[in-house]
This record gives sequence, C-alpha cells and structure tokens, in this order.
Amino acid sequence: MQEAIPYKTWLPHYTTTKQPLLNSDVLAAEVVSENAIIVFARRGCCMTHVLKRLLLCVGVNPPVFEVDDNEEDEARRVLKELQTVAGEEVQLPAVFIGGKLFGGLDRVMATHITGELVPILKQAGALWL
Repeated sequence: MQEAIPYKTWLPHYTTTKQPLLNSDVLAAEVVSENAIIVFARRGCCMTHVLKRLLLCVGVNPPVFEVDDNEEDEARRVLKELQTVAGEEVQLPAVFIGGKLFGGLDRVMATHITGELVPILKQAGALWL
C-alpha cells in the first residue's frame, strides 16, 4: 500500500494566536510569489466558502489568508499591500495564481465552467495531474 505524503500549506488556514500572519517581516508580495495559488478573503464570507470548495473539488488545496473584520487596521494594511502587488484595486476574496492577481469568485467560476481553470492551475504549478 502507498503511504500519503503529509502536506502542509505555507500559510495555515487559521491561526490560534493573535499574531497576524502577515506582519512587517512577511509582506504580501512574498507570500504571493512563494505560492502557486493563494486566496485572500474575509473570515466567514460565504463567497470564500464557495471558492474554497470549488478549488478543492478541482484538486487544489490553496492556502487561505483570512482577514478578520474586527481588525480594521490589519484589513486595510493587507488590502493596501495586495493592491501594490496586483497594480490595481483588489476586492476580497482575491485569488492569486502564479504570482498574479487572477480575480475573485466570478472569474474562477467562469474559467471553471469554460474548462480553462485546470490548464491555468497546471501551468502555475498548483495542480500536477
């Protein structure tokens, strides 16, 4: 029998401490460039849930950075950093594939329906099969 290789994403899906996952030492640009795919979202957002489920069904287990609505300063800082990385205005949930802003739930669903999502994920290295 084959053994499963343990897999851990670079960023955990949640944190149990009050320390922010992105701080002055870890910038959004670094996180985006080091992951083939990463999702930035609001904690508890229904669109984020749909996005995560869709990507899991395709075979991708992306790291998800969730911003708390209670911590407005952190949310503003993260959005500002993401806008710097993307070079345009970013709305949450935001999916970065291959180090570039791909879009939100609507773009991911549209490319999935047209059959273009899997080749894009393979090209970025987020999907191997």
